Amino acid sequence: MPKLSILIPVYNEQAYLERLVERVVAAWLPEGLEKEIIIVNDASKDRTPEIILKLCERYPIIRAFEQPTNQGKGAAIRRAIEEMTGDFAIIQDADLEYNPNEYHLVLKPLLDGYADVVYGSRFASREMRKVLFYHHKIGNNLLTFLSNLVTGLDLTDMETCYKAFRGHVLKSIPLRSNRFGIEPEITVKIAKRGLNVYEVPISYHGRKYSEGKKIGWKDGISAVWTILKYWFLDDYAKESDVLQVKNSPDSLRRYYHNIVRCSLPYLGNKILELESHVGLVSRLLPQREKLVVSDHREECVRFLKNLFDGNAVVSVIYFDPDSNFNTDSDIDSDKAVPNNEFDSVLYIHGLQKTENDLAVLKQIYKILRPGGKAILVVPQYPSLFCELDKTLDYRRRYTKQKVNQLCQETGFRIVKCRSVHTAAYFSWLFNGVLLHHAKIGKVQLKILNMLTPFSGLLSLLLPGGNLFVVAEKPENSE
Repeated sequence: MPKLSILIPVYNEQAYLERLVERVVAAWLPEGLEKEIIIVNDASKDRTPEIILKLCERYPIIRAFEQPTNQGKGAAIRRAIEEMTGDFAIIQDADLEYNPNEYHLVLKPLLDGYADVVYGSRFASREMRKVLFYHHKIGNNLLTFLSNLVTGLDLTDMETCYKAFRGHVLKSIPLRSNRFGIEPEITVKIAKRGLNVYEVPISYHGRKYSEGKKIGWKDGISAVWTILKYWFLDDYAKESDVLQVKNSPDSLRRYYHNIVRCSLPYLGNKILELESHVGLVSRLLPQREKLVVSDHREECVRFLKNLFDGNAVVSVIYFDPDSNFNTDSDIDSDKAVPNNEFDSVLYIHGLQKTENDLAVLKQIYKILRPGGKAILVVPQYPSLFCELDKTLDYRRRYTKQKVNQLCQETGFRIVKCRSVHTAAYFSWLFNGVLLHHAKIGKVQLKILNMLTPFSGLLSLLLPGGNLFVVAEKPENSE
């Protein structure tokens, strides 16, 4: 049975906690979802610990944890996320401002497969609302406006408590804020991940400060700082997360746009992209007659399916170029790629990761139509091979001569093979070869991104870190 984890951070809520938990336990869930309730006591100083103990005895679905010192809502939510085991998760404040009977409204886009994250909005159209705190609404609107300006999302209520997630998505987001900055931090990071975000209207029964409300004007200032901080920093995925974009889409947006711009003259009506990862290139490709995106990691395939859900032109398949396109999987393993099918195949920063690059090129040759083109981006200069390459799972770097040799052995005719991305060459030389670093800093990635528009001119005068290759299958081939 799928499970919903209800995450409840608690601090000094003796007046409301018991009634809130009773409502959470009684709340109806769709699709036969099971519940687990994760309560994290943030070192409360009132009777809250005693109440939690009694609730645990009364309701076996509750798992409770104690923070050693008071650290804030964000820290308590982090602890709850570590302890949760659900397929889905929703954050619930330990008061009566939000109604657990509306869980099904917030969960619906997740269960229907449309969303990765759902916000329950207090300000979207709804049947009723409690009239309270106009100045708070202004503050919420200002913070939501700033968040939307930075993230590009069109939310009506960024600061809402009711945020629901797919469990694996929530666990993969590194959260740092200890207090109420957790709300804007989550929002910026899910935007940078390119996740599918939905919003549904919910009711809201706000309480007064005399009733225990804790957020204040200082938290508003902190929220502004948090939005700007995580807009600049690309800290949106844990190192262990297979969906992590090692080259952040935010810091290298211009880089990927440049690759697609260079590829456009050679793209036909039926396009296959290999190793699409989380769609950094896929999102930018033209959707003509047919676009197939693929990856060999099941997590990435699920992400891509969600990204292109409902798109009649784009298909997503499980696909492993290093295994002759015949890898067993429980996702679309029955989909074979027919020969002579595609006008164009893109393989961006993938060939160098394969065990047998010649065999992979031969497979690409077979599935291209006569006259079809393979578009490759590969790292060049074997002398630059270093720990940076190993971190990115590179097995080799290329020379123009080696690329020409591989294409000739395969049957391809080279249409273009030129050096690109001069900034990447010097970054690799400095960080990898001279300093022996295993990673390039996020600030430096942003600088590389800023230099991308000048890469074409620079590559005419200076060495480039990569090769942009267009190889054509001859018209008269079988």
